[in-house]
Amino acid sequence: MPVHEIPQFDDLGLPKLEARLKAELECLLYPGKDWVPQRDGVTDVVIIGGGMCGTLAWFALKTGGMHNVRVLDRAEKGREGPWLTYARMETLRSPKTLTGPAYGHGALTFQAWYRAQFGAKQWDALDKIPRTMWMDYLQWYRETLDVPVENGVSVDHVEPDGDLLRLTVSGSEKETILCRKLVFATGRDGTGGPNIPGFVKDLPRSLWAHSADEIDFGALKGKRVAVIGVGASAVDNAAEALEHGAFEVRHLVRRHEMPTINKMMGIGSFGFTAGYAALPDEWRWRFMQYSFATQTPPPHGSTLRVSRHENAYFHFGKETVRIEQRGAGAEIFFADRTSYYADFIILGTGFVIDPMARTEFGDTAGNILLWQDVYTPPKGEENADLGRFPYLNSDFTFREKVPGTAPWLGNVYCFNYGASASLGKVSGDIPGISDGAAWLAREVAAKLYAEDVETHWQAMQDYDKPELLGHEWEPTELQQDGREGKVA
Repeated sequence: MPVHEIPQFDDLGLPKLEARLKAELECLLYPGKDWVPQRDGVTDVVIIGGGMCGTLAWFALKTGGMHNVRVLDRAEKGREGPWLTYARMETLRSPKTLTGPAYGHGALTFQAWYRAQFGAKQWDALDKIPRTMWMDYLQWYRETLDVPVENGVSVDHVEPDGDLLRLTVSGSEKETILCRKLVFATGRDGTGGPNIPGFVKDLPRSLWAHSADEIDFGALKGKRVAVIGVGASAVDNAAEALEHGAFEVRHLVRRHEMPTINKMMGIGSFGFTAGYAALPDEWRWRFMQYSFATQTPPPHGSTLRVSRHENAYFHFGKETVRIEQRGAGAEIFFADRTSYYADFIILGTGFVIDPMARTEFGDTAGNILLWQDVYTPPKGEENADLGRFPYLNSDFTFREKVPGTAPWLGNVYCFNYGASASLGKVSGDIPGISDGAAWLAREVAAKLYAEDVETHWQAMQDYDKPELLGHEWEPTELQQDGREGKVA
Protein backbone atom coordinates (compact mmCIF):
# COMPACT_ATOMS: atom_id res chain seq x y z
CA MET A 1 0.00 0.00 0.00
CA PRO A 2 1.51 3.40 -0.95
CA VAL A 3 2.42 5.58 1.99
CA HIS A 4 -0.04 8.28 0.98
CA GLU A 5 -2.90 5.78 1.27
CA ILE A 6 -2.17 4.79 4.86
CA PRO A 7 -5.12 6.33 6.75
CA GLN A 8 -3.25 6.74 10.04
CA PHE A 9 -3.59 10.52 10.20
CA ASP A 10 -5.82 11.47 7.28
CA ASP A 11 -8.89 13.53 8.19
CA LEU A 12 -8.59 12.69 11.89
CA GLY A 13 -9.06 16.28 12.92
CA LEU A 14 -6.77 17.91 15.45
CA PRO A 15 -8.65 16.80 18.61
CA LYS A 16 -8.26 13.12 17.68
CA LEU A 17 -4.65 13.64 16.63
CA GLU A 18 -3.93 15.26 19.98
CA ALA A 19 -5.61 12.38 21.81
CA ARG A 20 -3.50 9.93 19.84
CA LEU A 21 -0.33 11.83 20.65
CA LYS A 22 -1.24 11.88 24.34
CA ALA A 23 -1.81 8.12 24.33
CA GLU A 24 1.53 7.52 22.60
CA LEU A 25 3.34 9.71 25.12
CA GLU A 26 1.71 7.90 28.02
CA CYS A 27 2.89 4.57 26.59
CA LEU A 28 6.40 6.00 26.54
CA LEU A 29 6.08 7.15 30.19
CA TYR A 30 6.16 10.85 29.32
CA PRO A 31 7.00 13.00 31.15
CA GLY A 32 10.10 11.33 32.51
CA LYS A 33 10.56 10.67 36.21
CA ASP A 34 11.50 13.85 38.06
CA TRP A 35 14.94 12.96 39.43
CA VAL A 36 16.72 16.29 39.92
CA PRO A 37 17.03 17.32 43.61
CA GLN A 38 15.36 20.68 44.10
CA ARG A 39 17.11 23.72 45.51
CA ASP A 40 15.02 26.43 47.13
CA GLY A 41 14.70 29.48 44.89
CA VAL A 42 16.71 27.92 42.06
CA THR A 43 15.56 27.00 38.56
CA ASP A 44 17.45 24.02 37.16
CA VAL A 45 17.42 25.18 33.53
CA VAL A 46 16.41 28.46 31.89
CA ILE A 47 15.90 28.45 28.12
CA ILE A 48 16.13 31.76 26.28
CA GLY A 49 13.88 31.55 23.24
CA GLY A 50 10.37 30.16 22.81
CA GLY A 51 10.58 29.39 19.11
CA MET A 52 11.20 26.02 17.47
CA CYS A 53 14.54 25.36 19.20
CA GLY A 54 13.43 26.54 22.62
CA THR A 55 10.15 24.62 22.76
CA LEU A 56 11.84 21.46 21.46
CA ALA A 57 14.64 21.83 24.01
CA TRP A 58 12.01 22.05 26.76
CA PHE A 59 10.27 18.92 25.44
CA ALA A 60 13.55 17.00 25.34
CA LEU A 61 14.41 18.00 28.90
CA LYS A 62 10.90 17.15 30.13
CA THR A 63 11.10 13.77 28.42
CA GLY A 64 14.33 13.19 30.33
CA GLY A 65 12.75 14.02 33.68
CA MET A 66 14.05 17.57 34.06
CA HIS A 67 10.93 19.45 35.11
CA ASN A 68 12.18 22.60 36.82
CA VAL A 69 12.67 24.50 33.56
CA ARG A 70 11.61 28.00 32.48
CA VAL A 71 11.31 29.18 28.86
CA LEU A 72 11.61 32.95 28.29
CA ASP A 73 10.94 34.87 25.07
CA ARG A 74 10.93 38.63 24.60
CA ALA A 75 8.36 38.46 21.78
CA GLU A 76 4.64 38.51 22.29
CA LYS A 77 2.85 35.17 22.10
CA GLY A 78 2.52 33.92 18.55
CA ARG A 79 5.46 35.94 17.22
CA GLU A 80 8.37 33.91 18.52
CA GLY A 81 11.12 33.27 16.02
CA PRO A 82 11.42 34.77 12.53
CA TRP A 83 8.36 33.31 10.83
CA LEU A 84 6.00 36.28 11.19
CA THR A 85 8.65 38.99 11.50
CA TYR A 86 11.69 39.22 9.24
CA ALA A 87 11.21 35.89 7.41
CA ARG A 88 9.48 36.94 4.19
CA MET A 89 9.67 33.83 2.00
CA GLU A 90 6.43 32.35 0.74
CA THR A 91 7.43 28.78 1.62
CA LEU A 92 10.10 26.96 3.57
CA ARG A 93 13.10 25.58 1.71
CA SER A 94 13.04 22.27 3.61
CA PRO A 95 11.11 19.33 2.12
CA LYS A 96 7.65 18.95 3.64
CA THR A 97 8.41 15.40 4.80
CA LEU A 98 11.20 16.32 7.22
CA THR A 99 10.27 15.45 10.78
CA GLY A 100 11.72 18.63 12.29
CA PRO A 101 10.99 19.08 16.00
CA ALA A 102 8.80 15.96 16.31
CA TYR A 103 11.41 14.26 18.53
CA GLY A 104 10.59 10.79 17.23
CA HIS A 105 6.80 11.08 17.55
CA GLY A 106 4.94 10.59 14.26
CA ALA A 107 1.81 12.26 15.61
CA LEU A 108 3.83 15.40 16.37
CA THR A 109 5.15 15.94 12.82
CA PHE A 110 4.00 18.65 10.47
CA GLN A 111 2.81 15.90 8.13
CA ALA A 112 0.48 14.45 10.77
CA TRP A 113 -0.80 17.92 11.70
CA TYR A 114 -1.49 18.77 8.06
CA ARG A 115 -3.04 15.45 7.06
CA ALA A 116 -5.28 15.37 10.12
CA GLN A 117 -6.86 18.62 8.91
CA PHE A 118 -6.73 18.38 5.12
CA GLY A 119 -6.29 14.71 4.18
CA ALA A 120 -4.03 12.74 1.88
CA LYS A 121 -4.96 14.33 -1.46
CA GLN A 122 -4.09 17.83 -0.31
CA TRP A 123 -0.92 16.51 1.30
CA ASP A 124 0.16 14.92 -1.97
CA ALA A 125 -0.61 18.16 -3.82
CA LEU A 126 1.38 20.30 -1.34
CA ASP A 127 4.79 21.24 -2.71
CA LYS A 128 6.50 23.27 0.02
CA ILE A 129 5.28 24.30 3.47
CA PRO A 130 3.88 27.87 3.47
CA ARG A 131 5.81 29.99 5.95
CA THR A 132 2.80 31.21 7.93
CA MET A 133 1.41 27.66 8.06
CA TRP A 134 4.67 26.49 9.62
CA MET A 135 4.13 29.06 12.36
CA ASP A 136 0.59 27.77 12.85
CA TYR A 137 2.04 24.29 13.28
CA LEU A 138 4.62 25.49 15.82
CA GLN A 139 1.90 27.19 17.83
CA TRP A 140 -0.12 23.97 17.83
CA TYR A 141 3.02 22.10 18.90
CA ARG A 142 3.54 24.47 21.82
CA GLU A 143 -0.08 24.37 22.95
CA THR A 144 -0.49 20.61 22.56
CA LEU A 145 2.61 19.89 24.64
CA ASP A 146 1.70 22.71 27.05
CA VAL A 147 5.14 24.31 26.80
CA PRO A 148 5.18 27.07 29.46
CA VAL A 149 6.71 29.89 27.43
CA GLU A 150 6.83 33.19 29.33
CA ASN A 151 6.39 35.88 26.69
CA GLY A 152 7.45 39.50 26.91
CA VAL A 153 10.46 38.60 29.06
CA SER A 154 13.97 39.61 28.05
CA VAL A 155 17.20 38.33 29.61
CA ASP A 156 19.38 41.41 29.96
CA HIS A 157 22.44 40.12 31.80
CA VAL A 158 24.04 36.87 32.94
CA GLU A 159 26.64 36.61 35.68
CA PRO A 160 27.95 33.95 38.06
CA ASP A 161 26.65 33.62 41.61
CA GLY A 162 28.72 30.93 43.29
CA ASP A 163 28.03 27.71 41.43
CA LEU A 164 24.84 29.23 39.98
CA LEU A 165 23.99 31.77 37.30
CA ARG A 166 22.19 34.98 38.13
CA LEU A 167 19.97 36.30 35.33
CA THR A 168 18.67 39.85 35.28
CA VAL A 169 15.46 39.87 33.28
CA SER A 170 12.92 42.50 32.33
CA GLY A 171 9.35 42.41 31.14
CA SER A 172 6.34 43.69 32.94
CA GLU A 173 8.73 44.07 35.88
CA LYS A 174 12.40 43.49 36.70
CA GLU A 175 13.29 40.08 38.09
CA THR A 176 16.36 38.14 39.12
CA ILE A 177 16.49 34.41 38.39
CA LEU A 178 18.99 31.99 39.89
CA CYS A 179 19.56 28.94 37.73
CA ARG A 180 22.00 26.09 37.31
CA LYS A 181 22.07 25.90 33.51
CA LEU A 182 21.26 28.42 30.78
CA VAL A 183 20.37 27.49 27.19
CA PHE A 184 20.57 30.07 24.39
CA ALA A 185 17.95 28.78 21.95
CA THR A 186 18.01 32.10 20.13
CA GLY A 187 17.98 31.20 16.45
CA ARG A 188 19.95 32.58 13.54
CA ASP A 189 21.30 35.65 15.31
CA GLY A 190 21.62 33.89 18.64
CA THR A 191 25.36 34.44 19.05
CA GLY A 192 25.69 37.70 17.15
CA GLY A 193 23.39 39.87 15.09
CA PRO A 194 22.65 41.27 11.64
CA ASN A 195 25.67 41.89 9.42
CA ILE A 196 25.81 45.65 8.87
CA PRO A 197 28.60 46.58 6.43
CA GLY A 198 30.63 49.68 7.16
CA PHE A 199 29.62 51.38 3.92
CA VAL A 200 26.23 52.39 5.39
CA LYS A 201 27.59 53.91 8.59
CA ASP A 202 27.27 57.50 7.34
CA LEU A 203 23.85 57.06 5.73
CA PRO A 204 20.72 58.26 7.50
CA ARG A 205 18.65 55.34 8.75
CA SER A 206 15.75 56.46 6.59
CA LEU A 207 17.66 55.35 3.47
CA TRP A 208 18.42 51.76 4.37
CA ALA A 209 17.30 48.69 6.27
CA HIS A 210 18.64 45.23 6.96
CA SER A 211 16.54 42.31 5.77
CA ALA A 212 15.95 41.40 9.44
CA ASP A 213 14.40 44.81 10.18
CA GLU A 214 10.76 45.74 10.12
CA ILE A 215 10.35 47.42 6.73
CA ASP A 216 7.45 49.52 5.50
CA PHE A 217 7.30 48.02 2.02
CA GLY A 218 4.28 50.13 1.13
CA ALA A 219 6.49 53.21 1.38
CA LEU A 220 8.69 51.77 -1.40
CA LYS A 221 5.98 52.07 -4.03
CA GLY A 222 7.37 53.91 -7.05
CA LYS A 223 10.92 53.88 -5.59
CA ARG A 224 14.22 52.60 -6.96
CA VAL A 225 15.31 49.91 -4.55
CA ALA A 226 18.78 48.40 -4.36
CA VAL A 227 19.18 45.03 -2.66
CA ILE A 228 22.75 44.18 -1.73
CA GLY A 229 23.22 40.41 -1.79
CA VAL A 230 21.50 37.47 -3.42
CA GLY A 231 20.90 35.01 -0.59
CA ALA A 232 17.50 33.79 0.53
CA SER A 233 16.65 36.84 2.66
CA ALA A 234 17.82 39.21 -0.09
CA VAL A 235 15.54 37.76 -2.77
CA ASP A 236 12.58 37.48 -0.40
CA ASN A 237 12.87 41.15 0.51
CA ALA A 238 13.30 42.08 -3.15
CA ALA A 239 10.10 40.20 -3.93
CA GLU A 240 8.22 42.05 -1.20
CA ALA A 241 9.37 45.40 -2.59
CA LEU A 242 8.33 44.45 -6.13
CA GLU A 243 4.94 43.18 -4.99
CA HIS A 244 4.37 46.46 -3.15
CA GLY A 245 4.91 48.47 -6.32
CA ALA A 246 8.58 49.45 -6.34
CA PHE A 247 9.55 51.18 -9.58
CA GLU A 248 12.51 48.81 -9.93
CA VAL A 249 14.57 46.49 -7.77
CA ARG A 250 18.19 45.76 -8.56
CA HIS A 251 20.18 43.02 -6.90
CA LEU A 252 23.78 44.18 -6.51
CA VAL A 253 25.89 41.05 -6.12
CA ARG A 254 29.60 40.91 -5.36
CA ARG A 255 29.92 37.41 -6.86
CA HIS A 256 30.40 37.03 -10.57
CA GLU A 257 27.91 34.17 -10.85
CA MET A 258 24.69 33.12 -9.15
CA PRO A 259 25.25 30.26 -6.66
CA THR A 260 23.08 27.36 -7.76
CA ILE A 261 23.95 24.31 -5.62
CA ASN A 262 23.24 23.80 -1.92
CA LYS A 263 26.31 21.76 -1.02
CA MET A 264 25.15 20.94 2.51
CA MET A 265 21.94 19.39 1.20
CA GLY A 266 24.03 16.99 -0.85
CA ILE A 267 25.72 15.45 2.18
CA GLY A 268 22.88 15.56 4.71
CA SER A 269 22.57 12.23 6.53
CA PHE A 270 22.45 10.74 10.01
CA GLY A 271 26.14 10.01 9.58
CA PHE A 272 26.94 13.68 9.05
CA THR A 273 24.72 14.71 11.95
CA ALA A 274 26.30 12.20 14.31
CA GLY A 275 29.84 12.30 13.00
CA TYR A 276 30.64 15.92 12.25
CA ALA A 277 31.39 17.00 15.83
CA ALA A 278 33.84 14.14 16.30
CA LEU A 279 35.97 15.15 13.31
CA PRO A 280 39.31 16.91 13.83
CA ASP A 281 39.33 20.69 13.52
CA GLU A 282 40.74 20.72 10.00
CA TRP A 283 37.85 18.65 8.65
CA ARG A 284 35.18 20.56 10.50
CA TRP A 285 36.62 23.84 9.22
CA ARG A 286 36.92 22.47 5.68
CA PHE A 287 33.30 21.38 5.49
CA MET A 288 31.94 24.63 6.91
CA GLN A 289 34.28 26.93 5.00
CA TYR A 290 33.43 25.22 1.71
CA SER A 291 29.74 25.71 2.43
CA PHE A 292 30.36 29.39 3.13
CA ALA A 293 32.56 29.84 0.04
CA THR A 294 30.14 28.20 -2.38
CA GLN A 295 27.17 29.91 -0.66
CA THR A 296 23.74 28.44 -0.30
CA PRO A 297 21.65 29.61 -3.27
CA PRO A 298 18.32 31.34 -2.79
CA PRO A 299 15.37 28.93 -3.07
CA HIS A 300 14.03 28.17 -6.54
CA GLY A 301 10.58 29.58 -5.79
CA SER A 302 11.91 32.71 -4.13
CA THR A 303 14.13 33.49 -7.11
CA LEU A 304 11.25 33.07 -9.57
CA ARG A 305 9.15 35.28 -7.32
CA VAL A 306 11.62 38.08 -8.17
CA SER A 307 12.56 37.32 -11.77
CA ARG A 308 8.96 37.16 -13.00
CA HIS A 309 8.85 40.94 -12.63
CA GLU A 310 10.09 42.86 -15.66
CA ASN A 311 11.45 45.58 -13.40
CA ALA A 312 13.72 43.21 -11.45
CA TYR A 313 17.42 42.99 -12.28
CA PHE A 314 20.37 40.87 -11.16
CA HIS A 315 23.77 42.55 -11.48
CA PHE A 316 26.85 40.42 -10.77
CA GLY A 317 30.42 41.54 -10.15
CA LYS A 318 29.13 44.60 -8.30
CA GLU A 319 31.11 44.82 -5.08
CA THR A 320 29.92 47.81 -3.07
CA VAL A 321 32.81 49.90 -1.76
CA ARG A 322 31.01 53.01 -0.48
CA ILE A 323 27.62 54.73 -0.45
CA GLU A 324 27.02 58.47 -0.31
CA GLN A 325 23.81 60.38 0.26
CA ARG A 326 22.60 62.27 -2.82
CA GLY A 327 19.56 64.42 -2.15
CA ALA A 328 16.68 62.22 -1.07
CA GLY A 329 18.51 59.03 -2.08
CA ALA A 330 21.97 57.48 -2.17
CA GLU A 331 24.69 56.81 -4.73
CA ILE A 332 26.21 53.34 -4.53
CA PHE A 333 29.77 53.00 -5.79
CA PHE A 334 31.26 49.68 -6.90
CA ALA A 335 34.78 48.29 -7.14
CA ASP A 336 34.56 48.35 -10.96
CA ARG A 337 34.17 52.17 -10.78
CA THR A 338 30.51 52.19 -11.80
CA SER A 339 27.68 53.43 -9.61
CA TYR A 340 23.91 53.32 -9.17
CA TYR A 341 21.45 55.77 -7.61
CA ALA A 342 18.77 54.28 -5.34
CA ASP A 343 15.94 55.74 -3.30
CA PHE A 344 16.27 52.99 -0.70
CA ILE A 345 18.74 50.21 0.09
CA ILE A 346 18.01 46.80 1.60
CA LEU A 347 20.97 44.91 3.03
CA GLY A 348 20.58 41.21 2.31
CA THR A 349 23.91 40.63 4.01
CA GLY A 350 22.89 37.98 6.49
CA PHE A 351 24.07 37.63 10.06
CA VAL A 352 27.43 37.62 11.76
CA ILE A 353 28.56 35.49 14.65
CA ASP A 354 30.02 37.79 17.27
CA PRO A 355 29.67 36.94 20.97
CA MET A 356 30.67 40.52 21.78
CA ALA A 357 27.37 41.62 20.27
CA ARG A 358 25.45 39.66 22.92
CA THR A 359 24.90 42.13 25.73
CA GLU A 360 23.75 39.33 28.04
CA PHE A 361 27.37 38.30 28.62
CA GLY A 362 28.66 41.79 29.37
CA ASP A 363 32.45 42.01 29.42
CA THR A 364 32.70 38.23 29.71
CA ALA A 365 31.86 37.95 26.02
CA GLY A 366 35.50 38.72 25.33
CA ASN A 367 36.48 35.61 27.30
CA ILE A 368 34.60 33.23 25.01
CA LEU A 369 36.94 31.00 23.02
CA LEU A 370 36.52 31.39 19.25
CA TRP A 371 37.64 29.27 16.33
CA GLN A 372 40.14 31.94 15.33
CA ASP A 373 41.80 31.47 18.73
CA VAL A 374 42.52 27.79 18.23
CA TYR A 375 42.76 27.05 14.50
CA THR A 376 44.80 28.53 11.68
CA PRO A 377 43.42 27.34 8.34
CA PRO A 378 45.67 26.50 5.41
CA LYS A 379 46.09 29.00 2.58
CA GLY A 380 42.97 29.19 0.47
CA GLU A 381 40.63 28.23 3.32
CA GLU A 382 40.74 31.48 5.29
CA ASN A 383 37.38 32.85 6.43
CA ALA A 384 37.12 35.65 8.99
CA ASP A 385 33.39 35.12 9.56
CA LEU A 386 33.89 31.44 10.36
CA GLY A 387 36.76 32.31 12.67
CA ARG A 388 34.39 34.30 14.90
CA PHE A 389 32.19 31.28 15.67
CA PRO A 390 32.50 30.07 19.27
CA TYR A 391 34.72 27.03 19.72
CA LEU A 392 32.35 24.94 21.84
CA ASN A 393 32.72 21.93 24.07
CA SER A 394 31.09 18.76 22.80
CA ASP A 395 28.09 19.36 25.10
CA PHE A 396 27.14 22.74 23.49
CA THR A 397 28.74 24.78 26.29
CA PHE A 398 31.03 27.76 25.76
CA ARG A 399 34.73 27.56 26.57
CA GLU A 400 36.99 30.13 28.22
CA LYS A 401 39.64 31.83 26.16
CA VAL A 402 41.92 31.79 29.20
CA PRO A 403 41.30 28.89 31.61
CA GLY A 404 40.09 30.06 34.99
CA THR A 405 38.84 33.49 33.90
CA ALA A 406 35.17 32.55 33.40
CA PRO A 407 34.51 28.92 34.38
CA TRP A 408 30.79 29.63 34.64
CA LEU A 409 30.60 29.64 30.83
CA GLY A 410 30.60 25.85 31.15
CA ASN A 411 27.01 26.15 32.40
CA VAL A 412 25.84 28.14 29.34
CA TYR A 413 24.69 26.16 26.30
CA CYS A 414 24.78 27.47 22.73
CA PHE A 415 21.78 25.75 21.14
CA ASN A 416 21.52 28.05 18.11
CA TYR A 417 23.22 28.80 14.79
CA GLY A 418 26.43 29.68 16.59
CA ALA A 419 26.98 25.98 17.37
CA SER A 420 27.16 24.90 13.73
CA ALA A 421 30.93 25.31 13.25
CA SER A 422 31.70 23.13 16.27
CA LEU A 423 28.83 20.63 16.31
CA GLY A 424 27.14 20.77 12.91
CA LYS A 425 23.62 21.57 11.77
CA VAL A 426 21.81 20.32 14.85
CA SER A 427 20.66 23.47 16.63
CA GLY A 428 18.68 25.59 14.23
CA ASP A 429 17.95 23.98 10.90
CA ILE A 430 14.85 21.78 10.58
CA PRO A 431 16.54 18.54 9.38
CA GLY A 432 18.72 17.81 12.42
CA ILE A 433 16.98 19.69 15.20
CA SER A 434 15.52 16.68 17.05
CA ASP A 435 18.88 14.91 17.09
CA GLY A 436 20.41 18.07 18.51
CA ALA A 437 17.76 18.37 21.22
CA ALA A 438 18.27 14.76 22.31
CA TRP A 439 22.02 15.41 22.46
CA LEU A 440 21.50 18.59 24.48
CA ALA A 441 19.15 16.89 26.95
CA ARG A 442 21.61 14.06 27.60
CA GLU A 443 24.45 16.51 28.20
CA VAL A 444 22.45 18.71 30.57
CA ALA A 445 21.24 15.63 32.46
CA ALA A 446 24.78 14.28 32.78
CA LYS A 447 26.04 17.50 34.35
CA LEU A 448 23.09 17.87 36.71
CA TYR A 449 23.48 14.28 37.87
CA ALA A 450 27.24 14.56 38.40
CA GLU A 451 26.83 17.76 40.40
CA ASP A 452 24.37 16.01 42.73
CA VAL A 453 26.12 12.63 42.80
CA GLU A 454 26.49 12.59 46.61
CA THR A 455 22.75 13.22 46.97
CA HIS A 456 21.97 10.40 44.55
CA TRP A 457 24.41 8.11 46.39
CA GLN A 458 22.73 8.88 49.69
CA ALA A 459 19.31 8.28 48.12
CA MET A 460 20.49 4.86 46.98
CA GLN A 461 21.58 3.96 50.49
CA ASP A 462 18.40 5.35 52.06
CA TYR A 463 16.05 3.55 49.70
CA ASP A 464 14.25 0.92 51.74
CA LYS A 465 11.11 -0.09 49.91
CA PRO A 466 11.17 -3.90 49.84
CA GLU A 467 10.21 -5.88 46.77
CA LEU A 468 9.78 -9.03 48.84
CA LEU A 469 7.69 -8.91 52.03
CA GLY A 470 8.76 -12.23 53.58
CA HIS A 471 5.73 -14.38 52.80
CA GLU A 472 6.79 -15.29 49.30
CA TRP A 473 8.92 -18.27 50.48
CA GLU A 474 9.41 -20.57 53.49
CA PRO A 475 12.93 -21.40 54.74
CA THR A 476 13.82 -25.05 55.35
CA GLU A 477 16.82 -26.73 56.94
CA LEU A 478 19.17 -28.82 54.88
CA GLN A 479 18.95 -32.43 56.19
CA GLN A 480 21.69 -35.04 55.78
CA ASP A 481 21.01 -38.82 55.62
CA GLY A 482 24.02 -39.82 57.74
CA ARG A 483 26.30 -40.69 54.89
CA GLU A 484 29.24 -38.35 54.56
CA GLY A 485 28.48 -35.50 52.16
CA LYS A 486 25.00 -36.86 51.28
CA VAL A 487 21.90 -34.78 51.51
CA ALA A 488 18.54 -36.38 52.25
